[in-house]
Amino acid sequence: MSGPKQVNLKKLRPYGDIMDDGTVQLCFTLPVEPSPEAKEAAIQFCQKMGFAEVKVATMEKAAQGFSTFVIYGNTKFSVDFTSIHVVKVESQTKPREEVDELIRTKIGRKLVVVGACTGFDAHTVGIDAIMNMKGFAGDYGLERYQWLDARNLGAQVANDDLLQRAIELNADAVLVSKVVTQHNIHIKDLKDLMERARKMGLMEKMIFVSGGPRMTHPLALECGFDAGFGVGTKPSDVASYIVDEYLKRKASEEKKAPAPKASSAAKKTPTKKAAAQKKPAGKGKGRR
Repeated sequence: MSGPKQVNLKKLRPYGDIMDDGTVQLCFTLPVEPSPEAKEAAIQFCQKMGFAEVKVATMEKAAQGFSTFVIYGNTKFSVDFTSIHVVKVESQTKPREEVDELIRTKIGRKLVVVGACTGFDAHTVGIDAIMNMKGFAGDYGLERYQWLDARNLGAQVANDDLLQRAIELNADAVLVSKVVTQHNIHIKDLKDLMERARKMGLMEKMIFVSGGPRMTHPLALECGFDAGFGVGTKPSDVASYIVDEYLKRKASEEKKAPAPKASSAAKKTPTKKAAAQKKPAGKGKGRR
C-alpha cells in the first residue's frame, strides 16, 4: 500500500476527500424563501465564482424571506505556498513562569498593563480572556502573572479616558479590544486612539497592542499600533510579546545612551609624570 501523496507546496489546493481535489465548503444566505428556484440560484452563484461539481448539502429557512445554504464545490485554482510571506508578530510564546522570571531578573519591577474595550463596544469577552486571572483555553490571564500589574478597565471606555488612566498608572503597555466592526468602526476608533497618543507623546513611552476577531498584525500596524492579535490569541502570546518588546526597547535605549564622560576634576589633575615634565629646570649653583 502506497503512502499519502506528496503535497506540492508550489501548487497548493484545498483538501476534501483526496489530495488536490480542491474541495471547498461554502455557507451563505440569499434574500429569498427556500425553494427549488432558490437552490438553483445558489448553484449558479457558485458556478459563477468558478466552482465545479457544485453540491447543495443543506438549504434552510433563516428568517422570513431568507434562505441559508451549505454547499460543496471544487476549485481548479492553487497557490504557491513557498512564496507567501506574512507580516506577523515576531515574538516566541513563553510559559508564564518564564515571562515572570524575565521581568524579575532583567527589569526588576512589575510591568503595568492597562486594557479596555473602547468606544461604544460593550463586548468584554476578548479583553477578559486576556486580562482576567482565569484566562482562556487553559492559559492563565495576565492578572495571574506575579510580575505584571494588569488593570482591566472594562468596556465602553473612551479613548481619552483610557490614555489618561494609562498616564496615571504609568503604564508600560496598553491593550485595546475591538469586537464590533460594522462599517469598519473598529479601524476608525483605533486610528483615533493612536492619533491622540501621538499628540500626547505616548507612543515612545508605552507599548500599544490591539486585538479582536477581525484584527491582524498588518492592520494594527496600519492603525499605528505596535502589534495586533486576532482569533485564537492566548494571554501568554500577549505577555510574551510585551516583555520581549520592552526588553528590545530597553536595549535600544542603552545602546543609544552616550558613554559617561570623565569628571572635570580628573581632567584638571595632572599625573605625576606630566607634572614632572612640565616642571621648569632649576638654576645651577655658581662657584665661589
